[in-house]
Amino acid sequence: MSNREVLTNYVYKIVASLMQNGVEDVVISPGSRSTPLAYAFASTKALNVYRQVDERSAAFFALGLAKASAKPVVLLCTSGTAAANYFPAIVEAKYARVPLIVLTADRPHELREVGAPQAINQVRLYGESVKWSAEFPIPDEAPQTLPFIERHTARAVNIATAAPFGPVHLNIPFREPLLIDFQEQLPAAIFQKSFMSQLTPSKAAIQELQQVIAETKTGIIIVGELALGADTSHVWEFVRKCKWPVVLESLSNMRTEVPVDCEQYVISTYDALLKHERFKRNVTPDTIIRFGAQPVSKFLTQFITQSMPKNYVVVDEDPMFRDSTNRSTHFIHANLGEWLTEINIQNWQTETAYAGFWKQAEHVAIASIKSYREHSVDEGAMVSAMLEQLPEGSDVFVSSSMPIRDIDTFLMTGRADLQIFANRGANGIDGVMSTAFGFSQGRPNRKTHLLIGDLAFLHDVNAFIATRYQSCDLTVIVMNNDGGGIFSYLPQSTVDEHYEQLFGTPTALTFEHVAQMYDFDYVKATNVEEFTAAIQTQAINPVRIIEAFTIREENVVEHRALWKRIHEGLDQWLMSL
Repeated sequence: MSNREVLTNYVYKIVASLMQNGVEDVVISPGSRSTPLAYAFASTKALNVYRQVDERSAAFFALGLAKASAKPVVLLCTSGTAAANYFPAIVEAKYARVPLIVLTADRPHELREVGAPQAINQVRLYGESVKWSAEFPIPDEAPQTLPFIERHTARAVNIATAAPFGPVHLNIPFREPLLIDFQEQLPAAIFQKSFMSQLTPSKAAIQELQQVIAETKTGIIIVGELALGADTSHVWEFVRKCKWPVVLESLSNMRTEVPVDCEQYVISTYDALLKHERFKRNVTPDTIIRFGAQPVSKFLTQFITQSMPKNYVVVDEDPMFRDSTNRSTHFIHANLGEWLTEINIQNWQTETAYAGFWKQAEHVAIASIKSYREHSVDEGAMVSAMLEQLPEGSDVFVSSSMPIRDIDTFLMTGRADLQIFANRGANGIDGVMSTAFGFSQGRPNRKTHLLIGDLAFLHDVNAFIATRYQSCDLTVIVMNNDGGGIFSYLPQSTVDEHYEQLFGTPTALTFEHVAQMYDFDYVKATNVEEFTAAIQTQAINPVRIIEAFTIREENVVEHRALWKRIHEGLDQWLMSL
């Protein structure tokens, strides 16, 4: 058998095994050493193949695609620093629990550590940031080679998609020559199928939870960002059983799907409410039960820490459960599932007035927020207008810092068929635009809008290169306040020395010429009216940039005025009780 035939069989066996185990999407960063696999992927018509020459951007693109589909996505690059540029997105995938299958082509063993070009140490390159890593053998005619790579490829997909989801890494060395024979038919799979199990709690865990609930007079349910593909109907059934206030983060995507019989329990303004000291003292809970990731709200985290509930139950699909408060008293290792609907509460002691107290406070906060939306002119008012005007069937991908906080503040319950997503694994601002482009590819029947700040936009301008290689559909809404707006709310802003140099970091850049370079639609908005009109206007091109200009100092003043109005409303309400 010729070297070319050996190489052809090798790479198509990898492709066949990936597809046999559920892979449908591949993102390729073109390069030389990865040529055999790139050819095999590109020539396989059943796969969706995407390209992005910037590796850092490509990795975030794949991350977004996997977040949207809740399925494993393959990411392929050549050897050397190309692989290192995948690292930021892999870190995000680990902490956000996103299934990426990272394939790094490599030099053969004889070219490593001898000064050969584009040869770095790629074995276990990503360390503990991946769930599993393996080094593949050089393609050869040994009878063990193809069965080995077939099963290791299947193992990689299984590990990536086992709870909790996460990235895996396969390092694959190739010797030259790198050309293959294109094949229309993939080799038959020997390894047929894997069956993954659901994580269901033990009877002892369910009995303990039932006992905790039964003995609770004042309890709260917190729902953060849930695992990809989670069925929220089970959570709603649990809410019906407990009849506790349920604090819904915007990233839970449950605020816009509230069943009528659960409306009385839903709290969306918790961040504003928990800034009020007297209110916090009045709602100290006996028990907190949390599903999903820890919420964005700093004040909710502080509330958990300060209230020191008798029971703080965390339900998580990872045994390394998330709890930055260090206040949890119980952990249940489980996916969301039917077991939640089977909870049987006996000798129930819950104070029904407790949920009503939270809901009355929510009405007070909402009244202030509605007034703010009608009269304010800052970024918050624009975000609120955006949430009201977006058409049904829209997705909003949100950057970190102020954009996600404004979404959490202004996304009210009852807004139908609008879903919110973000990169909140590592909470960084890098790669957000690339992730949004990938995300939009994974949900082609919905319209994706990206809400991002000017610094995060600049951090990922290379994301737009992807539009040169495949059709893309994304509206980029950039809030340009000329710098790092989030720092204006932090203690650094009280120190004048070096503030603008180190934290404000103004660039004086605008983005109309970026739109011109890529031939995108561009709309400039300097006030709420212009911004609202831009959101409502039908785009000519599938990719457009809406640039809204705001002033950092005014944003701070307006936000703090809103919090003050809410506090005054709470004061008046509490005095009337």
